[in-house]
Amino acid sequence: MTRKDGTFPLHRFWRALGPGVTTGAADDDPSGIATYSIAGAQLGTSLLWTAWLTWPLMGAVQMMCARVGMVTGMGLAGAFRAKFPRWLVALACFALLVANTINIGSDLAGMADAAEMLGAGSSHFYVVLFGVGISLASVRLRYHQIARVLKWLALALFAYPITAFIVTSDWHAVLAAALRPEWPRSHEAWATIVAILGTTISPYLFFWQAAQEVEEEKAKGRRMLVQREGATRREIVDRRIDVGVGTFMSNMVMFFIILATAVTLHGAGMTSVATTRQAAEALRPLAGDLAYWLYALGIVGTGLLAIPTLAGSAAYAFAETFDWVWGLDQRFRHAVSFYAVFLLAVCAGIGIDFLDIDPMKALFGTAVINGLLAPFLLVGMLLVARDAKIMNGQPSTRLSRTTVLVTTVLMFAAAIGMFVF
Repeated sequence: MTRKDGTFPLHRFWRALGPGVTTGAADDDPSGIATYSIAGAQLGTSLLWTAWLTWPLMGAVQMMCARVGMVTGMGLAGAFRAKFPRWLVALACFALLVANTINIGSDLAGMADAAEMLGAGSSHFYVVLFGVGISLASVRLRYHQIARVLKWLALALFAYPITAFIVTSDWHAVLAAALRPEWPRSHEAWATIVAILGTTISPYLFFWQAAQEVEEEKAKGRRMLVQREGATRREIVDRRIDVGVGTFMSNMVMFFIILATAVTLHGAGMTSVATTRQAAEALRPLAGDLAYWLYALGIVGTGLLAIPTLAGSAAYAFAETFDWVWGLDQRFRHAVSFYAVFLLAVCAGIGIDFLDIDPMKALFGTAVINGLLAPFLLVGMLLVARDAKIMNGQPSTRLSRTTVLVTTVLMFAAAIGMFVF
């Protein structure tokens, strides 16, 4: 059956998928995989319920970011500049760059460990290979090429649901754990919840989502700001579908990673996971070779998706804050400062991996840092999203603002709970 506009519903659905799907998939980076693996190994299935809690929260946050980009024609830092002093926005950018750089180093370490398990060679070699390869591809390829590659890399996420189905047998107990929340009773549990919130509702995703909306507009030929201002009802509905699918995939994968490690590692008494490699290798005798290979391949695939997002979000934020030419469609010589921040983040991330830092602890620590930074950025987003002037008469809905406010309060509460307990 064809719609009045001449498009098939399925065709429209597929065409609607874009920035929301890639942003949601980038959320399950090696840092996220490490955090969810730690949650499952240490606490079993007791935190499975967080997946259905974080989906609507993440969806509301990412849709608010998308709406800011769509109706203002600017990225998130540009919208912040219209509301707050430049020095305050710059401070947020520096905090984002530090967190993202640590995250990139941690992700590269996790990817290198996984690649070393899949073939011969030193992990340091793979760190440099992945870092340099991603940097060259991001500088040389244009936005539509990068977006297409990232969209297909999202398929790597399905490695984890498959792994969970391989190792799980008692689905009645799984359902009970998922639907019966347990109140955290220890510092360890509170820290894990902060890390889960921080790696699921991550600051770099805020900036990336809004910037991708601008990139999409530029790809349609709307190069001037005035051409990008405002969004049609259909564009907003399509983005809601896109963000809904992307955030659902992200949280579904989170659920299955916690489940897989809870059933195998926690079930066998292996509650202390030191590296991503250890997490994968522990699966092998408990769940077989297929689970082992899928876990390792998933880390590499999601890392290839996440690192351009991490470096790119920092570059977008700095470029808009300091009025630089920016965009992945720009040639290097036309956007030197933008690409310099991108390359600095990746190179610094590579350098971190030669400091002999425990990658699993760094991955988990990065998630905690994001969990502490995110609520402050969410306060800024709420102030921007309700400002009718900045939002060109299309502010976020009351429901959206209420949901993001709840998210902000929960993230502040979880952070306080971690320190109190």
